[in-house]
Amino acid sequence: MSALKLYGRAWCHLCEDLRAELEPIAAEFGMRIEWIDIDMDPALEALYDEFVPVLVLDGVELCHYRLDEPRVRQALAGIA
Repeated sequence: MSALKLYGRAWCHLCEDLRAELEPIAAEFGMRIEWIDIDMDPALEALYDEFVPVLVLDGVELCHYRLDEPRVRQALAGIA
């Protein structure tokens, strides 16, 4: 089963905001959110550093900084 991967940082308020907005959408589609703290992995930190939060589904970046709800819904509808 696919999961929404949310790359972020523990101290990032944008990450908290995106996650809070994403949770009801993920629940609506029966998807789980996998939280990944980029500060725990130097390769991820180098990749996403100033772009967090970054939301990825099946290797495709759906949005960063802010939730792109229409794009996320379209992506989730495509796998439902």
